[in-house]
Amino acid sequence: MGRSLVIIGLVIASVGLVLSLGFPIGRLPGDLTIRRGNLTFYLPLASSILVSIMLTLIFMMFGRK
Repeated sequence: MGRSLVIIGLVIASVGLVLSLGFPIGRLPGDLTIRRGNLTFYLPLASSILVSIMLTLIFMMFGRK
């Protein structure tokens, strides 16, 4: 349990550090934005894939015994 809490804390701290340094999470090159008149459609495709890969790796680490 203690090891899991340390890993979660490190992940949260690293995400905070990345965001404070100005990494454009949510504005990656694969994210689509369509603007037509008063309508704006935003599809965070690359951001979703990146988050999915990160969560998969984290859950794989916790799943091992």
